[in-house]
Amino acid sequence: MLALLFPGQGSQEVGMGRDACQASDAARSIFEAADATLGFPLSRLCFEGPEEELRRTEIQQPAILTTSVALLRTLEEATAICPAYVAGHSLGEYTALVAAGCLDFESAVALVHARGRFMRDAVPDGKGAMAAIMGCGPEQVVAACEAAERESGGVVAPANFNSPQQTVIAGDAAAVDLAGTEARKRGAKRAVPLAVSAPFHCSLMKPAALKLAGELRRVRFADSKVPVVTNVEARPNSDGTRVPELLCRQVTAPVRFTESVQCLAELGVTRFLEVGPGRVLSGLVARIDRSFERLGASTMSGVADVAAALRD
Repeated sequence: MLALLFPGQGSQEVGMGRDACQASDAARSIFEAADATLGFPLSRLCFEGPEEELRRTEIQQPAILTTSVALLRTLEEATAICPAYVAGHSLGEYTALVAAGCLDFESAVALVHARGRFMRDAVPDGKGAMAAIMGCGPEQVVAACEAAERESGGVVAPANFNSPQQTVIAGDAAAVDLAGTEARKRGAKRAVPLAVSAPFHCSLMKPAALKLAGELRRVRFADSKVPVVTNVEARPNSDGTRVPELLCRQVTAPVRFTESVQCLAELGVTRFLEVGPGRVLSGLVARIDRSFERLGASTMSGVADVAAALRD
């Protein structure tokens, strides 16, 4: 049984999607639709950069979504894909909704462009931070965050439960730093600061969630043709009427990626196909359970390899 996974922020790279755009009419139409919807040349930023522009969250989010959908459409041209479920990491959930027929691409790219702006503006520069806690379980990370909040009076909480030994935390910069120290006391090997523009998936993002709620109310969500395993609940949803609430909650709630993969495994999934730039999610799936088959379509070469594998 196959599940599709779609990446979130941090997977971008200059040049992403260019080979798909050159080779596939379907991919080219996606990039053209993104440019027309947003009113600026997103495709050129994906293909040529500059890198610092592509790192801006309000550019990065639509760029990754657009590249992922373009690669998906290219793959659909090459072979029949019949996933039992789809899922995405944070931003990638929007791509999953497009793949599932719940959300049209133009609405999705406009939403994530707005989402990126709202997240960027929610916290003043330098106030927030994120860090990856490596080498200890999520329970220890939760305890470290609680201790840091008590001591500092600031906000810090798990933002991404990425694997059994990797949890990303987010919050006020001083509290995040203190939580890293507390996590090392509890057995963590490292606390690695992340180069991000805002502390995503924590309560400091409430202003962004409120603004996004208004945008979501203007969009039509259909029932999904393929169930989407959501970040917030880590279980499948096909009810389009629930999607706005889930996407709004997602802004301040942690990404439950480990539980999502475990849920998919319990549902019978044994093969995971990551569609989009990079191989971050494939690496996380391996850390969760190495017995799963992992495929990746991040370039035209990868699309060809995946198409061959799916035909076997």
